[in-house]
Amino acid sequence: MIVCSKGPEEFVSEEMTPVAGTGRAAAMARGEPGLPDWFTWRSTEYRVRGVIRQWKTSGPCKSGAPEMYLRRHWYRIVTEPRAVMTVYCERQARSRKRAKSRWFIYTVETDGA
Repeated sequence: MIVCSKGPEEFVSEEMTPVAGTGRAAAMARGEPGLPDWFTWRSTEYRVRGVIRQWKTSGPCKSGAPEMYLRRHWYRIVTEPRAVMTVYCERQARSRKRAKSRWFIYTVETDGA
């Protein structure tokens, strides 16, 4: 897949809301988060048209033990409406009050169309 973007990459770091029932079941069966096929962000519904790249990041145990833990699953995606986004899923919620808030948009690139 060739992806061209005419606009600059914008740092966003905002929560996105997956549309219920659109998470990819095959990924969840492997113990990974199911990247949603549809999500809402800033009152607009987006459809994931393709995944350009995916990767994972790890970090040390928060209690000070020497173990490393998987922290985030990252995805570089193409959406409709047309945009290239970097999104991630936090393996552990940031707070108990918002335990279901795990999907975030990190950056967005639009093609200016």
